[in-house]
Amino acid sequence: MKSFNYFAPTEIVFGCRRVDEIDSYAARYGHRALLVSGSSSKSVASLVERVASKLGDAGTETAHFNGVIPNPTTDVITKGAELAKEFSAEVVIGIGGGSSMDAAKAIAVEATHPGTAWDYLHYTSGPTERTLPIITVGTTAGTGSQTTPCSVITKTLDKDKSAIWHKNIFPRVAIVDPETTLSMPPGVTAQTGFDAFCHNFEAYISAGSNAFVEVMALEALKIIAEYLSKAIADGEDIEARSEMAWADTLGGLSIASAGVTLPHGLGMQIGGHCPHVTHGEALAVVYPEFTRFTYKSAVGKFAAIGRVFNRELEKAGDEAAAEQCCEEIDSFLKRIGLWVGLDDLGIADSDIRAIADCGQVLSDYRNNPRVAAIEEMFEILSKSRKRG
Repeated sequence: MKSFNYFAPTEIVFGCRRVDEIDSYAARYGHRALLVSGSSSKSVASLVERVASKLGDAGTETAHFNGVIPNPTTDVITKGAELAKEFSAEVVIGIGGGSSMDAAKAIAVEATHPGTAWDYLHYTSGPTERTLPIITVGTTAGTGSQTTPCSVITKTLDKDKSAIWHKNIFPRVAIVDPETTLSMPPGVTAQTGFDAFCHNFEAYISAGSNAFVEVMALEALKIIAEYLSKAIADGEDIEARSEMAWADTLGGLSIASAGVTLPHGLGMQIGGHCPHVTHGEALAVVYPEFTRFTYKSAVGKFAAIGRVFNRELEKAGDEAAAEQCCEEIDSFLKRIGLWVGLDDLGIADSDIRAIADCGQVLSDYRNNPRVAAIEEMFEILSKSRKRG
């Protein structure tokens, strides 16, 4: 067994109605909390009111920044950071999906450091310990942001989507309350749930994986294979919602250590060049070609994942099971309504070339069992244009 380190400082508060305990956790870090969310969801707005009420009853003052958008931009982060500074926030609480949690992290950085959050991306020395404490209350089950040192942000004018990756933006507390995910519509459930699948899949096969991650990720993949379709079919199924919330959390813990691989590197570039494409769609569109490009370089792990989806593959050898894994993931994408091509997402030929040319900007591709050259990335994308 190879040597490894594992670091996960976030306190996980898991279970139904645990959000009502937020006042006791926030009080550890001060009595002036900036709440960070989007503005379009009535269910999130209701949750924000619930959190603000709990905090207010306990003597914590709140301000609310509700300007988060999907794929949060540098402009959004700056507006939130300005409010944090004006309010003298002592703790930042992200409420919502991955965009809100990522925005909360970036705001916590920009509010306490010179320049902007963009100045502290993954290839820099990163933010310091001056970063404001962060608490998350997730409402989706897919991004894993509640347990990662990652904040994804977009610089719109440059068509550049990148990330801060640093231990100082790990949330101090992650409140994972499955009841907050009950209002997710089927499409969002599918897209975020597939993101959770990808986190666990990619951490499992990553060159940076380790024994701890492999146990967590494989368990999460088993959960997602069984419960994602159930959560899509019946959003009120609290068992399915709870299982998916747990699988999502495991995914965050896994990528925090092992990182992601080729699909996330390409998916981030798709989102940067074509902001109308959701992160889940960007991943789904490249997965069929990615699996076929990669499986021969990780036969044992692809075989194990294939057997998660199809127990009959227990009777097959690893080579056959690994190859069939690609077909099983195709079928999974069809079942959850994400069997899409680049043409379906309105991505032009010129965008495909530009996305491929930027495919090595982020280092994720290096974790893939088979490392792709730029032209191989272009070929993967070109083969992903149409779905039969």
